[in-house]
Formats: sequence, structure tokens, C-alpha cells
Amino acid sequence: MRISEIGSPELRPSHHDSSSQLLSQLECSIKEGELLSPEKPLPTHLSSDIRSTLSQLSSLVPFSNSIKLQIWKLSFRLWNACVDLSNAAGVRASSDKVGEEVVKLRQVSADMLLLAGNVDGVPSPALKSASFYYKTGLIWHELRRFDLAASCFEKATDLTAKLDVATISDPGERKLLLDLNIARSRTAWDVADRNLAVTLLNRAKKLLSGSAEHYKALGNQYLVFGKSALSKIEGSGVKEALKLMNEALDLFEKGLSTARTRNGTEDLKASRSKCLRFIAAVHLQGEEFESVLKCIRVLREGGGDRHPCLPVLAMKAWLGLGRYGEAEKELRSMVVNKGVPESIWVSAVEAYFDAAGTAGAETTKGLFLGLLDRCHVSAGAAVRIAFRVVGEGGSGDGARVRAKVAAELVSDERVVALFAGEAAAKDRTAMHAVLWNCAADHFRLKDYVTSAEMFEKSMLYVPYNIENRILRAKGFRVLCLCHLGLSQLDQAQEYINEAEKIEPNIACAFLKFKIYLQKNDHNAAIHQMQGMTTCIDFTPDFLSLSAHEAIACRAIPVAVASLTNLLDFSKGKAMPTMPTTEVVVLRTLVTILAHDSGCEQEILKFMKRAHLRISELGPDCFFGKEEVGRRERNWFAVNAWNFGSNAGKEKNYEACAEFFRLASEFYSVVLDGEMEENSIMVCKSLTLTVSAMVAAEKQRQVPLLDTEVKQAIKLLERAGKTLSSISSRTQLNEDQATAIKPNLFFIYTFNAYDLHGRLNDLGSQQLQLVKTFASSKFCNPNHLLQIGLNASQGPQSNHEVATFALTECLSAFLSSPSPDYQNIALIARRLISVSSIHRGETDDDAVYAMYKQAYRIMVGLKDGDYPTDEAKWLAVTAWNRAAMPVCLGQADAAKKWMNMGLEVASKVAGMDTYRSCMEDFVADFAKKHAQIDDDGESN
Repeated sequence: MRISEIGSPELRPSHHDSSSQLLSQLECSIKEGELLSPEKPLPTHLSSDIRSTLSQLSSLVPFSNSIKLQIWKLSFRLWNACVDLSNAAGVRASSDKVGEEVVKLRQVSADMLLLAGNVDGVPSPALKSASFYYKTGLIWHELRRFDLAASCFEKATDLTAKLDVATISDPGERKLLLDLNIARSRTAWDVADRNLAVTLLNRAKKLLSGSAEHYKALGNQYLVFGKSALSKIEGSGVKEALKLMNEALDLFEKGLSTARTRNGTEDLKASRSKCLRFIAAVHLQGEEFESVLKCIRVLREGGGDRHPCLPVLAMKAWLGLGRYGEAEKELRSMVVNKGVPESIWVSAVEAYFDAAGTAGAETTKGLFLGLLDRCHVSAGAAVRIAFRVVGEGGSGDGARVRAKVAAELVSDERVVALFAGEAAAKDRTAMHAVLWNCAADHFRLKDYVTSAEMFEKSMLYVPYNIENRILRAKGFRVLCLCHLGLSQLDQAQEYINEAEKIEPNIACAFLKFKIYLQKNDHNAAIHQMQGMTTCIDFTPDFLSLSAHEAIACRAIPVAVASLTNLLDFSKGKAMPTMPTTEVVVLRTLVTILAHDSGCEQEILKFMKRAHLRISELGPDCFFGKEEVGRRERNWFAVNAWNFGSNAGKEKNYEACAEFFRLASEFYSVVLDGEMEENSIMVCKSLTLTVSAMVAAEKQRQVPLLDTEVKQAIKLLERAGKTLSSISSRTQLNEDQATAIKPNLFFIYTFNAYDLHGRLNDLGSQQLQLVKTFASSKFCNPNHLLQIGLNASQGPQSNHEVATFALTECLSAFLSSPSPDYQNIALIARRLISVSSIHRGETDDDAVYAMYKQAYRIMVGLKDGDYPTDEAKWLAVTAWNRAAMPVCLGQADAAKKWMNMGLEVASKVAGMDTYRSCMEDFVADFAKKHAQIDDDGESN
């Protein structure tokens, strides 16, 4: 608003030239300011030039009244120029340098009035000067230059401090004094000097002068400070806010008593109600719920206040007191009150549900649906309510109840209708996300019933269009998973069929595979698994996953088929794109089949495939390198050995031979970093392979072919090299001593002897084998006995081998500290038999020597040490050998054998009668022989 020019008397000629010159400079600068335009940049030097001139002019104080009056005129001209600039340019931002330059000019104008001081003819000069500082300070405050604003307000206060308020009658001037204190207080509050701010407001109470408008202005400032204090987190902020708001309430009530107009009364009542609402909010923040209800009661009864926030405050207070019924009444009253905005109503519902919990879910649903009947509700509000009812995860009955209520809420046709159209697309996506996440939480908790229901409801918010078909297919797939978890296989199949119609992919094919598995339809599952490979997004990982699922369902044929298909992807090469290495797949196949009886042939097939792939790819490529490769190689070798052992125990000797043969091949594999093969295990495997081949021959009663015999001999030759190397060592390490047992060398020798005999080899080869065994440190007399007995009988008997083996065995038994006379007697009988058969009568002395040796063994033994039956056999057979010489008249030979029989019989208990008969016969034979001799001499 422009300030009118004030007339001035002519300057007295007594003024100094310097004053005139400075005033002229000042006027020139102000003229420049009057010519300024907001369209052009303001010169930044203007305010500093004027201030420099004022500084020079201040040295000439005191001024005459005419100079003072001229300064006043110039000040008003500058002020009016600033007003014109501001009006033309509009409100400037705080960062606008042009706006700040204008404010500087305003402050220079105020400083000019302060320099001039009081002027005769100007009414209330101090108040006018103070008003300039007050208005400039307000602008500095708006620009958030609080230091400059405070400086202006303080200068204005100093100018009015000496005034007697009681003598001021002009309402505008009294209002200026009040506004100055309020503005200074506001600046102090903004710079966090709150004690000064409150003190200044308290001083302003003396300036009210009974005006309702003054009471309202001061009360509003108290209320503003109270609201600001309420925003503080600390507990002291609540107390300070309550104190300030009570001051404001007191001022509003006093203002009502002084109000003279209807508008003034209504304004103060509105301010009083607003203050009471904030006081109620303060009490609510301080959890003083009774006080909240008192404030609301005053507002409703006294002034009939129907502000929308009152039911919210009342509801929260009742909730704080635990009176949920009263809180529900307040909440329901908002449904009827059409003045309550949607945001407030939704906020109240959220607060009610937070306090009441699961028990309030049903009420929340009913209230929201009631709100739909009353007015238009946005889709965003429905999302907020659904999210609040669903909650943020959790488990137990409470979570299930909330999910059920949310499902009923979102499936209501009126709620679904809120999300129709493209305008609600964002809210529709949000609602789908809320329901989907809730369903996913329950799915993770294995609550498939609730999960399925929530997934179904989320489908209500997926439009039937091309853009959302993938999302719909995804929904059908997760519903399939839920029903799979509930073992509702028919429903699961319906959902996956729908998903496949919309988006046929590998996920659908795999879920159908799972359904067939759970239906125990293995053939269909295998067919579905094979069909997965035709899907455009198929990867071999799904075959591995199918095998895992089949194993979990104990569907061994399906698991084997899946892994076999996986192997088909690696034909002729390693599997760089496979989910796992070929060796792991084969190992898994063998492990699976090992848990099912009767699968030896399948296991053998995959073991052979592993052996074939070793030769095709190389050991390091197939098994892997370093420790990993060694573990894999050892696993196949050990399991081949174990399967061979089990097959042998079950008398499946053909499979036994195959497994041991594979074990020898696996043990002979040398990986990178190893010096040599596991020769001991190779030797054992080869030996047992041949042993199983011989056992299978006997079992099926079909002789081995010559080619098979030759193959077996080659295997034994490999084993023999290792055994020869080991047996030649003077000292074995602990592992070798544990691995090589005496019976291994015996089995090798026994089988080699048998097979060499089949090829009509000379007996020297067989004899050399037995001699080698007999000279080894692994030789055992019992093993030699078995070799000797075998060599002494049968169509392929070898008397040389038998004689050597039995003789060595007899020596070993006799040299024992505790001789086994049962075996000694058996050996003696067999040696006598072999010699009798193969040497005949031409070597009678050799047979006699064996009888003699047996007799000498018996000498000195206690009764029963030497087997009685064997001793009787020796005595009787020796006696019977004299029969032929007696018949032939060979008296010396007859006497030799009869005497041997008598000698042996003398050592056998229970042959006394036989011995007396023998002695009588010997005596008679001697007489006859003597008589014959005498007759011969006489003749």
C-alpha cells in the first residue's frame, strides 16, 4: 500500500553544504531505485550505496527538522518503490537473489527513518518507523533469514519500548504492537529459542486491550506452538504442547466473552473447538484416555461439534481403555456420517483392527461393506483394508481367521466392482499382490487349504486379457500345487490342464508328472517324463528333478527311466550342459537299484556302461580329477566288489563273476597323480572272478568252453604276477598283510591247477604251481591237503602233484607242536592209495615204506590219539597185501607184509583177537615154510 507524501517547509539556508550534497546523493540513488523494473536484473550495489551515504550522513547528527523531514520523504519514496517492485514481480522464493535485494532496500528505508528520528508534524513517528522494521522483518522471516528478521523485530521493539500503551487509542497501532511481539516470538521459536518465544507471547497478553480479534490472534499463535511441540518425539514435548494449548484455549474463551459481532463469535468458537480437538489429540498421545473422552464430550455437548476426527479420537480412546464395544459404536457412527472422509475412515478402521486384532476382523469386514452402501469408496481404500485384515504373515488359528475374513471381503461383488476399468489397474495389481503374498505365506506354512482359497481370490483381480495370461497360468499352477499338497489329485489335474491351455511350458509338464507319480501311475509318469523333453523351455535339470521326485515317491522304475533319459543326453561326450556329471548319474542309478531286490542285471548293465565310458572319455574326464575322481573310482570299485560278494552268497555265480570282473577293471584304473593301480584288490577281484566262473560251471552242469578256460587262465595269470611279487617280498606293510590272506593264494592255486588240467597240459605246469604255493609264506597245510586230495582223485588226477602235496602236508602236520592225527591218518591212507595205483607192484618197497612211516608215527602215541579206524585200515590192508605172496609162495614177501600188519595191529586197541589169529597164522605159515624147506633139502 503506498504511503502518501508529506508536505515540507522550505529548507533553511543555514544547512551545511555537506548535508545538502549527501541528501542529493541519497535522492539520486532513490531515483535510480524508482526506475527499477522486475523484468530487468536489480543492481546489487544500490542498497550498499544508499547505506554508505547514510553512514556519512549519520556523522552530521543532530539534524534540523527540515533535513529530518527530507530524509523521511526520501525513505517513503524508497519504500513505495520497493512496494511497486514487489507487487509487479509477485512473491519471490527464498533463493531468489532479486527478492533479497528488494528486502535490503526496504531495510535501508527503515534505517533512514531511524536515523532521522522524530519529526515535527509527523504523528507517532516511532510507530511508523517500527512498522517499517516489522514489515521488513516479516519478509526476512518468510525468506528464512531469521537473524535479519530478529534484528528488525528488535529494532522495532526498541522504538516502541518507551511508549505508554494506555495512551495509544488507535486500534491499528495497538494491533501493530501485538503483531510485533507475536512475530518476534515466532522467529525465536523457529531458531529453537523456545523460552524466549513463550516469554514474548506472555508479554503480548498485556497488549490485548479487550479486543476479540487480539485474543484470537494470540491464541492462534499459542496453538501453532502447541502443534509444533506435539510433533516432538520426547515425552516433554507432549507436556509442553498441552501447556501451550491450554493457554490458547484460555485466550479463546476470554475472547468469546469480549466478542461483539456474530462473525467474531463464530470464529472464536471454531478456534476453541479446534484447540480442544488438539488437546484431545495431546491426551491421546499421552495415553490419558479419560481426558480425551472429556474433551470430546465438551465438544459434542457444548458446541455441537461434528468434526470427522472426533469419532476417530473417541474410538482410539475407547480402544485404549479396552472397551471394544464402545469403540465399535464410534466406528459404526462414522459409517452413517457422510462427512467423514474416506482416508479418515480407513485410518480409523486400521487403528481399530490393530487394537482388536483377529477378533475385530469380522467387524472390519462388515463396516467396510457397509461403507460401500453409503458412499463411493476407492479401490485404494479396499487395498488398505484388505492388507490390514490379512496382516503381515504369522501362523496359527489367528492368521487363518484373518485370511478367511479377507477372502470373504475381497470376493464380494461390490468390492470386485471397485477394481473394474483401466483407471484401477494399479490398485488391482496391489490387491492381487496382497492376496498372493498372503497365500504364499500360508503355503510356506503348509496350510494348503487357506493358501488355495487365497490364491483363488487373487485370481479375481487378474483380468481376462492377453497381457495377463501368464499371470493367470501362474495362478492355476500354484493352485495345482496347493491341491497336490492336499492330495486332491483330480482337482490338481484340472488346474494344471487349465494352465497348460493358457501357457504350455515345462512347469506344467512337470506338475502333470508329479500328479501321475502321486497316483502311482508309473507308466503315465514315464510317458509324461519323456514328453517333457519336447517342451521348448526344457532343460536337463527337469530330468534330474523328476528322478528326485520319483525317489521320494518310491517309484523306482520312474526314477531309473528319468536318469536313463538324462544319460541319453551325454552319448559320445561329457555333459557340459548337464545338471550333474555322468558319473554321478550312473552312481545314483546303481544306488537306486541296489535298494530293490532282483535288479542285479540292471545294476550290471549300468556298471558296464560306466566301464565303457571310462574307455571312451578317459578316467580323469569321467571320474573327475584328484580327490573327487579317486572317491568316485573307489565307489564303483567297492560297490562292484560288494555286489559280487552278495551275488556269490546268493549262489548267483554268473553275476558274481561279472561283478568281480568289473571290480578288477575299476581297481585297475589309474587316475592323474597316482603312481600305480590298486594291485592287491585287482588280484583279489580277478581270483574271485575265476572262482565264480568255476562255481557257475558246476551249478549249471555245463563245462566251460575252451575259450572261456583260456580267458580264465589269462585272468589268473594277471593275478599270479601280483601274488608272485607280493610273496617274494620279505616284509609286507600293514595294508598288504590285511588284504592278502592265505586262502586267496590257495584259491588262485587251486583254480589255476584245475584249469591247466583241462587244457591237457603236461603235469609239470600243475606241479610247478603247487610247488610255488608250497614255498610261499601264505602256504597252509590244510590247503595243501585239499590240493593233494583233489589231485589224487577224479578223471584229471595227477599223482605227482598229489604225492608232492600230501608229502609236504604230512611233513607240516608232523612238525606241528600239536599234530592233527586225523589229517595225518587221512594223508597216510591217500599216499598209500596213490602209490598203489600209480606205482603198482613194481615199487613195493615204496608202499612198504609208507606203511612203515605210519607205524613209526603210531609208536609212542596214547590210545585214541591216532584214529582207530585208520589204524585198523593200515593193519588190515598191510596183512591183506601178504595174501598174494602167500599164494605165489613168496615167503619173504609174505612174511614182510604179515609182520607189518602184526606190528600195526599191536598199536591198535581192540584188535587183540585179530592179532592172536594173525600170530597163529604166521606160526603155521612158518612151520609149513620150514617143512617145505626141509623137504627140498632132502630131495
